[in-house]
Amino acid sequence: MTHTYKFNVAMSCGGCSGAVERVLKKLEGVESYNVSLETQTAEVVAIDSLPYETVLEKIKKTGKAVKSGEADGEARDI
Repeated sequence: MTHTYKFNVAMSCGGCSGAVERVLKKLEGVESYNVSLETQTAEVVAIDSLPYETVLEKIKKTGKAVKSGEADGEARDI
């Protein structure tokens, strides 16, 4: 089973979206991801054992502001 996590991330350039992509690429349990500079979103498909909070923390570590997040279509705390 997988989960879909979606984050609204403030990204102003390709370097910003690249930084988010790099942390997601390294994160164990991420099956796939799609980071869009255009829509300011990061969508992550994760295996069952990877919690929303862990993915959120990793994105926050890039220094980008996370404006909102959801897990499987439900709004979650940021």
